[in-house]
Amino acid sequence: MAAQTHRTAAHPARLTVRELNRATLERQLLLRRSAMSAREAVGHLVGLQAQNTKPPYFQLYARLADFDPAELSALMESREVVRLVTLRSTLHTHTADDALTLGPLVRAPRDRELASFRHGLEGVDLGRLAALTQRLVEESPRPLKELRGELLAHWPAADPLALTVAARCLLPLVQVTPRGLWGRGGQVALTTVEHWLGRSAGPAPTLDTVVTRYLGAFGPASVKDFQSWAGITRTKEVFERLRPRLTTFRDENGAELFDLPDAPRPDPDTPAPPRFLPEFDNVLLGHADRTRVIPAVNKGRNGKGNQTYGSVLIDGFLDALWRVRQEQDTAVLTVQPLRKPTRAQTAEITEEAARMLAVMSDAPDHDIRFGTFLDFGDRPPTDPS
Repeated sequence: MAAQTHRTAAHPARLTVRELNRATLERQLLLRRSAMSAREAVGHLVGLQAQNTKPPYFQLYARLADFDPAELSALMESREVVRLVTLRSTLHTHTADDALTLGPLVRAPRDRELASFRHGLEGVDLGRLAALTQRLVEESPRPLKELRGELLAHWPAADPLALTVAARCLLPLVQVTPRGLWGRGGQVALTTVEHWLGRSAGPAPTLDTVVTRYLGAFGPASVKDFQSWAGITRTKEVFERLRPRLTTFRDENGAELFDLPDAPRPDPDTPAPPRFLPEFDNVLLGHADRTRVIPAVNKGRNGKGNQTYGSVLIDGFLDALWRVRQEQDTAVLTVQPLRKPTRAQTAEITEEAARMLAVMSDAPDHDIRFGTFLDFGDRPPTDPS
């Protein structure tokens, strides 16, 4: 049964870290797998982080009942979902509708990234660059190397990387298939989202609409949480405008949190089964204060340097890492606990890993191991054996 929480203007209820954890897991479809379709889930989550091609598939596996990677792959092939740079100026997988309409709301992160490359763009007319890029990629999708060469022919003194960064910051460029399809490879080739989808962008949603969608998938959350997720600033007035329609809480540190009045906030003792999340999963990046999912002791421990690993949620919190390596005909999944799990947790983790490999690996044999593959130096993880 959902925890009963009530707001008063003077004394908003306080939510513990566990209450925030269970509420977030429920919104993120991680407390129990959902019967949503892959397309519905991509829309509900307002996109899937997608710097690499496989993580969106693993994100949906962790969240959906009876998920088949072919379902998302088919949506990409039919152009019902696409990959492009949006939130925080990073690649995401979005529904076609969101890809067409979110652009104006994610302009600020792109502008900041473009400004960081300004020294490599001296003498470059950005309006001409955008027009030339649009003409080139709409003639036919252009691989990055080819697009870079075409742009360098017009601005030979410019930095090659800066030119291509500027192109994707100035225009909503999608990575066309077969890039991103399950079980198939393909180099990055770009065209405009409107050309790829064969229709013009509709009116952009208001920030009010985006905030309420965010709260539906990530709430309860603070203004800073939303800004961190979206990569934009100065949105406090939006929350103030929405305040009469929202309910408010405080976290354990006193920060004000906003939420949809009827959104689920489960009992903090609700069981949270183990979940294997890929690198850059939505739930790990959706807040400025991530302690609702990542304990302070494990902050920054799902990667080292430029290498990021999968995360295992145990009782709802990041408490282990995972990776898969192919050894001849065997997919070897190694779990590295960040603290020693109980016997029951070890059994649950093993069972969940086996189920995931059965769906997400085409290797004839599977092997699940507990061990260490990432060295933290001064404070190594505990081996569960």
